[in-house]
Amino acid sequence: MTTPTQGSGLGSGYRPDAGAPHTAAEVKGSSLGDLMRQVTTDLSTLMRQEVELAKAEIRQEGKKAGKAAGLFGGAGFGGYMVALFVSIAVWQFLDNVMDSGLAALIVAVIWAAIGAVLYSMAKKNAQHVRGLKQTNDSVQRIPDALKPHPEGVTR
Repeated sequence: MTTPTQGSGLGSGYRPDAGAPHTAAEVKGSSLGDLMRQVTTDLSTLMRQEVELAKAEIRQEGKKAGKAAGLFGGAGFGGYMVALFVSIAVWQFLDNVMDSGLAALIVAVIWAAIGAVLYSMAKKNAQHVRGLKQTNDSVQRIPDALKPHPEGVTR
């Protein structure tokens, strides 16, 4: 899998057509229409590259997350079965020394405490999700001239 490269067009070696001007003298000799066409082409290429980078990054992170989710699902089911049978065994053990309803309540309270601890740990771990770091860094490099400045806009 390849990731798109970044470049503005004029200084990075990107040339949408073979006659793209690169020096100040060539730029002075170009018409305003040619310069606007080149800027529009460069901006279009930049936006396409940003979208492709985001897609590639999402695909890559999605594959990792999907594999991890499947493995966690299998481990969770195995853990559930163990917990179920251990709970039944504890319930039966306590049933020998006390009322069956009280034994079931004690096992339920133990599982409620375990569930609360696991929820707390899951919430803490969810805050460490990375997100689209490369795409975010790349978008931050887009010049400020391309970003809207509402305080200077008049209607």
